[in-house]
Amino acid sequence: MRNSKVLEKVRSGRVAWTTNASAGPSTMLPGMAAAIGFDGVWIDMEHRDFTYREASSMILAVREQGADPIVRCRRSGPDSLYRILEMGAVGLIVPHCMGADHAREIVRHTRFHPTGLRGMETVCIDADYMLSDPREFFEHANRETFVLVQIEDRQAVDEVEEIAATPGVDGLFLGPADLSQSYGIPLQFDRPTMKIAVERIAAAARLHDKIFATTVGSAEAAKPFVEMGARIINVGASIVLLNRVWRELKTDLDNLSQEMGV
Repeated sequence: MRNSKVLEKVRSGRVAWTTNASAGPSTMLPGMAAAIGFDGVWIDMEHRDFTYREASSMILAVREQGADPIVRCRRSGPDSLYRILEMGAVGLIVPHCMGADHAREIVRHTRFHPTGLRGMETVCIDADYMLSDPREFFEHANRETFVLVQIEDRQAVDEVEEIAATPGVDGLFLGPADLSQSYGIPLQFDRPTMKIAVERIAAAARLHDKIFATTVGSAEAAKPFVEMGARIINVGASIVLLNRVWRELKTDLDNLSQEMGV
């Protein structure tokens, strides 16, 4: 059984850097991101139509290169939580945690006894295909997988301290875009309302010794969150990076065509 690369860095007080490689249902980009050296690679099943089989292949590609596969699950019931862990995900991001009751329900399906009641399946990747002692596996899974609940609704901010206090929740993942929308100020991240909410989320994580996590578009944008105590930061997404590079390339080619009259 493998230990979490992300948690190793977080436990030592460092920042774990991850990136989103969800441009399509291919092993190429997730495997490449892991091979480049990111601590974790985010596979998004909330906003992408990956099948479980496709996601499983992407997870294996990340594991093969030594990084942590981190999957943002669908909002489709308990099986969308534990099946992803059985497929080999080391980190789980649960979107739109709406309150403390929801957080406890998430824990129930993602943690083994004594923290939760996750179904005891041991013929799976994260249990080394039944080659590990089941009791050792249960303890290892509770220790070396991490569950991040996304705080991206004003209702969740109202209960964020209680959410953070929930045993079995490893961290609070700030979802800035949806959170701004829930406050009626879409993508206006510099508004006082947003700044207060973000500070409250970060403070709740610190108060209860939980991970504060978020996603940004660049290293520069990560700096203020590092200063606020964020220890898992997703930087960039393959589909955004490809879009940016292709647009820049097309502009360069248009300029070349104009310059050379071709």
